[in-house]
Amino acid sequence: MNDMNITERHAKESARDYALRIIKENIVSINLVPGCSVSEKELASKMGLSRTPVREALIELSKTQIVEIFPQKGSSIALIDTELVEEARFLRLVLETAIIELVCDVATKEDIAKLEENVMLQELYLKNSLSHKLLCLDDELHKQLFIICKKERTYDMLERLIIHFDRVRNLSLSTVNVKDKQIVDDHRDIVEAIKKRDKEMAKKVIKKHLTRYELDIKLIQERYPSYFKNT
Repeated sequence: MNDMNITERHAKESARDYALRIIKENIVSINLVPGCSVSEKELASKMGLSRTPVREALIELSKTQIVEIFPQKGSSIALIDTELVEEARFLRLVLETAIIELVCDVATKEDIAKLEENVMLQELYLKNSLSHKLLCLDDELHKQLFIICKKERTYDMLERLIIHFDRVRNLSLSTVNVKDKQIVDDHRDIVEAIKKRDKEMAKKVIKKHLTRYELDIKLIQERYPSYFKNT
């Protein structure tokens, strides 16, 4: 846990939500590696919190099966379950292909302006080599698509599973040829298709975008065998 990335607490962010966000970000980024033990006391110290919000955050993450809690023994980051990874990939592709059609129907000028602002920020971060900030904006853009359609609860359900895909996606960066510029260009194309109300183009781009992250699980398992369940 020595290499955890601890960012500043957001304004009006509760202690529990802060702990949840920081722990989740470090799981996805593999700073908290699969299988490692985590200490409530140490996590609380690193984040400048009491143990209660940290405990609550770990309990919440255990509901997504990304953290395992063992009574009287402590907690650990779950090993990667390839079945959960595949379910997350499948669910995201199916849902977002449907969502993008709805967005083309209902997006207002204000909605489109927010999406364009997000993409412009991505382009700025890309230009200034701030790749570490792109993932957050990527997630925000996709979440906004669900918000536009008033499907926030659907996104919340997806988010509980997508964390399993996201951390393997990070592991895969050294094994697949996906460039930040390609991802940002995809996002620009998605927004342009929405502006034109072009459903077929929007679906085509979103499918291309999401399949850029097709994962060679076997190759990743060979490289990181200790991170996987039943390998």
